[in-house]
Amino acid sequence: MIGHLLARLGVVEQRVRDLVAERRATDPQPDDPFRGLYFSEEMVTRLLESGPPVPRPPTDPSGFAAAEALADAAEARGERVRLRELSRHFGLTPLDEELLLVALAGDLDVRFEALYGYLNDDVTRRRPSVEVALALCGVPLAAAEVRARLLHGPLTTARLLTVEDGERAFAGRSLRVPDRVVGHLLGDDTPDPAVAPLLRELPDVAWGEPAPLARALEEGTCLVYLREPATGSGRALAVRALHGSGRGAVHVDLTVLAAQPEPVELTRLVLREARLRGAGLVVGPVETPPAGVLDVLTAGEAPVLLVGDRSWDPAWSAQVPLLVEVPESTVGERSALWLTELAADGVGPDQVAATSQLRLRPEQVVRAAQAARVQARLAGERVVGVEHLLAGARAENGTALERLARRVRPAVGWADLVLPEPALTGLQEIALRARHREQVLGDWRMRPGGARGRGVVALFAGDSGTGKTMSAEVVAQDLGLDLYVVDLATVVDKYVGETEKNLERIFAAAQGVNAVLLFDEADAVFGKRSEVKDAHDRYANIESAYLLQRLESFDGLAVLATNLRANIDDAFTRRLDVVVDFPVPDVVQRRRLWDRCLGTTLPRAADLDLGFCADTFELAGGAIRSAAVTAAYFAADDGGTVTMGHVVTAVQREYRKLGRLTVPSEFGGYWSLVR
Repeated sequence: MIGHLLARLGVVEQRVRDLVAERRATDPQPDDPFRGLYFSEEMVTRLLESGPPVPRPPTDPSGFAAAEALADAAEARGERVRLRELSRHFGLTPLDEELLLVALAGDLDVRFEALYGYLNDDVTRRRPSVEVALALCGVPLAAAEVRARLLHGPLTTARLLTVEDGERAFAGRSLRVPDRVVGHLLGDDTPDPAVAPLLRELPDVAWGEPAPLARALEEGTCLVYLREPATGSGRALAVRALHGSGRGAVHVDLTVLAAQPEPVELTRLVLREARLRGAGLVVGPVETPPAGVLDVLTAGEAPVLLVGDRSWDPAWSAQVPLLVEVPESTVGERSALWLTELAADGVGPDQVAATSQLRLRPEQVVRAAQAARVQARLAGERVVGVEHLLAGARAENGTALERLARRVRPAVGWADLVLPEPALTGLQEIALRARHREQVLGDWRMRPGGARGRGVVALFAGDSGTGKTMSAEVVAQDLGLDLYVVDLATVVDKYVGETEKNLERIFAAAQGVNAVLLFDEADAVFGKRSEVKDAHDRYANIESAYLLQRLESFDGLAVLATNLRANIDDAFTRRLDVVVDFPVPDVVQRRRLWDRCLGTTLPRAADLDLGFCADTFELAGGAIRSAAVTAAYFAADDGGTVTMGHVVTAVQREYRKLGRLTVPSEFGGYWSLVR
């Protein structure tokens, strides 16, 4: 309803006309084009002889009454009257409204610029000064309470009005209404350009029980801290509670806000945005808030719902918040969200069951479902499949872990593994535990107390090249997860405490990622604790104790790989869910490895004797794969078909790399083929 605003500006125009007429009557040179640029003797004399101006009370009751009648009629029709809304949301008095309208007039009618220049006695100053604005409102300049309200009242503290030219005397300072406020009063809800990058869209996710929090907000609670677990959503609960209390929600990314040059001023603009919309603020994630930001948020009248995964620190704010522990989402609740979002895309319970191993927040499930739909369209398929669901879930992984570990996109499956039955059974058990951990450890609470996490920790023990890394990749592929490889030898630091910091960064980054975390060379850190003989031993034992505690609280899927199982501390072994031993392959397995590593697309010569290679060359799987690749290079340079000569030459090169003695008799009749 812009008619009410224009009618109120008509009242301001009449007051401007009256004040211009009053000052023209005593102005000896009203038409001077250089007004304000110089002082004549006559002007100085007039200033000395006249006293301070005495404002007259406004004499336009009929115009004001007519404008308010328009607003009453509009509200009776159910229309929004934005000026009245603004006054209610920000607690403005009638004088505040009048000062705001005086400053606003020049933005809506260009004539006011020239008129204000005349009243300011300075043609270069086209906005109303404090003295002119107060005169138009019939308020004396010396009124202390009015001065204080203009400097520290809701108009300026809420950034509805800016008092500019701070170097001038108070009476000569200019008043300006920010563009965002002007736009709001005219019906434009586009956020301030300075604020827009901080705002995040929050879907209204049908999860959780928001009614108790909504009641608290209705009863006047203004500060809430929601502590969310790994699979719960404080944001979703906050949005639904605000909607339940009749408010909208403005979500602010606190991480982005903290990185800005002036976070406190931006916070004031964010708070203004929420109050203009009549909404509450959802702010997170709260880790270490910038100084002053929470003070500004809690000083405002809008409800502020802070979200984080840490305990509330009383040092963050002097105001005591309502503390809410957000529950974790269950597998059933997340499955219901998948089905709701993708019901029209051919997704049923069987497909959704493949996501049971994923630990996602409710809003992440909604976004992952949208990403899965896009993935299906990219593939030209009308029905969303399991591979699309898993790809959508992987899209929710953060990037922090990629800076600390090497990411591997799994490209091998169970059929590519050549292992004895006990090792395969152990790997399948890891996948089984990962799929059902939410049900067993979460819903059934089979590991209560002790702040234990819901992770799965496995140990892969075996000589180099026996398939430990490849097996981790197969498990990741089976679960639809990415694999991140951490070389613990690079994590260990000679300085006291740095190793723990490096590991904590890795564990913290892994908490928000659905992936398999492979710790290679695990015995570098997870080694046996020793008797304390010097300071080095004591701090090494502290590192081990820290890792014991961190593994117990880890919620992800971790695999520790070591070449020397005997070096792993017994305390670690007791905390492992699965231990898989990788023996050196026997003859039958080596024969399968040679066949698998040479592949099906590389042409083979008739003289290729893989049985001889398996019987004679006692190599681990990694060495066989390396030799097969080398043989393929030789074949590519020699006609494109791999021969026995290429293979035995590749084995000889592999022996050399391994530092093994090359004995001609071991190669039998093929020694002459070695190049």
